[in-house]
Amino acid sequence: MARDIDPNALDAVRRPIETANGLPNAHYTDPDVFKAEAKATLLATWAGLAVGADVPENGDAKPIEFLGIPFLLIRDKDGDVRVFQNICRHRGMILVSEPKRIKGAIRCPYHSWCYSTKGELKSTPHVGGPGHNTHEEIDPSTLGLIEVRSHLWRDVVFVNVSGDAAPFEEVHADLMARWAEFEQPHHHGGPESQFTLEVATNWKLAVENYCESYHLPWVHPGLNSYSRLEDHYNIEERGLYSGQGTLVYRQFEDNGKAAFPDFAGLSEKWNTGAEYIAVYPNVLLGAQRDHAFAIVLEPVDQGNTREHIHLYYASEDTKLGNREKNATMWKEVFEEDIFVVEGMQRGRAAVDFDGGRFSPAMDGPTHCFHDWVAARMQDA
Repeated sequence: MARDIDPNALDAVRRPIETANGLPNAHYTDPDVFKAEAKATLLATWAGLAVGADVPENGDAKPIEFLGIPFLLIRDKDGDVRVFQNICRHRGMILVSEPKRIKGAIRCPYHSWCYSTKGELKSTPHVGGPGHNTHEEIDPSTLGLIEVRSHLWRDVVFVNVSGDAAPFEEVHADLMARWAEFEQPHHHGGPESQFTLEVATNWKLAVENYCESYHLPWVHPGLNSYSRLEDHYNIEERGLYSGQGTLVYRQFEDNGKAAFPDFAGLSEKWNTGAEYIAVYPNVLLGAQRDHAFAIVLEPVDQGNTREHIHLYYASEDTKLGNREKNATMWKEVFEEDIFVVEGMQRGRAAVDFDGGRFSPAMDGPTHCFHDWVAARMQDA
């Protein structure tokens, strides 16, 4: 355990919400704690890396660095999304440096070893000497690209870097059942339906803020004007996910009519309701009758986070103008949170702050997340 992690403080986090403290300052400010926490919470579980829409066509490849590890997101020739470590098995050279379409093979720019989009090593030029492309000691079947366990759900690409987590479908069976009605095509809105926010905060504060509705009246007065604090309810599934739901969801409109078609076959609760859930550790999802969104949090370091936001629709036939307006609306909402999470990050420099307290009535979802992080750190 990192030297600045106090076991007693973690015990305090895991107490009942009425007496619990939040995570100590070091969990937001100390680089050594950041590394230990990343290993326990982000690399050892199912973390969000990207979305399938990042590689929309067969052969599309996108290099992604996550916690300093070079990954290659690719849609193979059969349309399956895969994640590999973005290195050649020969000398560890980075294979792909910028997004591109792989038309033939993935070729290493150093010595031209070539791989298929499924990660198989296909050719090793001159490996046995000039003009000799094979060598008896080089077995291509053992030198394919290193594939990372991945799972695609709601178009989010989840990865288990350590390789030893339980299957995604087992870990998140409860959430998948909760939102089973939405197991139908979600169409990414295209370039105008995605944006990235650079936020000077620890990634956990973005999760904590998203989980709860307590801040709505003061931070989101526009939303609160029709979907009030009292219209919301807490979602708390300890050890798995947490968030908030609303009984009053107002559809985005175009000239007084619904701008987007609904997802098919939804039950009545979704006529006026919506849910917003943090899937631990770093994915924030929104489920609504006519569109959805996914936010993948990229922890840059202990004090900086990139929020990658993507919007989805029930039909590909949605007006470009409406998609653009909807993205603008959501960007304004998410930007309203920036001063809050950045303010809390700056506040973690207060040496006597003990992690704070929780409102037993309002902060249950946030306490669930703190408890999960503390449990992962204790287990590690």
